[in-house]
Amino acid sequence: MPLPGKAALALLVLSGTMVSVRAETPLPDAIAAPGEAVVLSVHAEGAQVYECKAGVEGKLTWAFREPIATLMAEGRTVGRHYAGPNWEHVDGSVVLGRASGNTPGATPNDIPWLRLNVISRRGSGTLTGVTTVQRINTVGGILEGACDKAGSTHSAPYSADYVFLRKD
Repeated sequence: MPLPGKAALALLVLSGTMVSVRAETPLPDAIAAPGEAVVLSVHAEGAQVYECKAGVEGKLTWAFREPIATLMAEGRTVGRHYAGPNWEHVDGSVVLGRASGNTPGATPNDIPWLRLNVISRRGSGTLTGVTTVQRINTVGGILEGACDKAGSTHSAPYSADYVFLRKD
């Protein structure tokens, strides 16, 4: 059932307001990077890969192994994300990060949001001066349940936004 003109306009104005409020909401302190400037922001689609391993008590459990994802900006593939964790831009620049902060995802099925400090760089290009990577807006990626064969792997689809920052 279509909305009357004024109701549709009001809904449009309200939805725009909600989007701008969300965009201005600061990130949790655990993953914030105050004083750093955005170099690149990309959307990732991929999987978190898990391996069946013996846990602390010897019981088989799924353990995180590695990410694998395509990095996209403006509808184009601009790089890839893989074990390390590494992010590689199509221009050949690569950064390796180490987690330095996290906060839970929006639901129990979403991997945490992260702040990662860049600990090494290769190549020259877009990612050359990056000092921090943030993983935000995660959807999916959690794998639960029993595994019954050590060494088997399983992928849990996920998406996230990665923000690459540099110190000013």
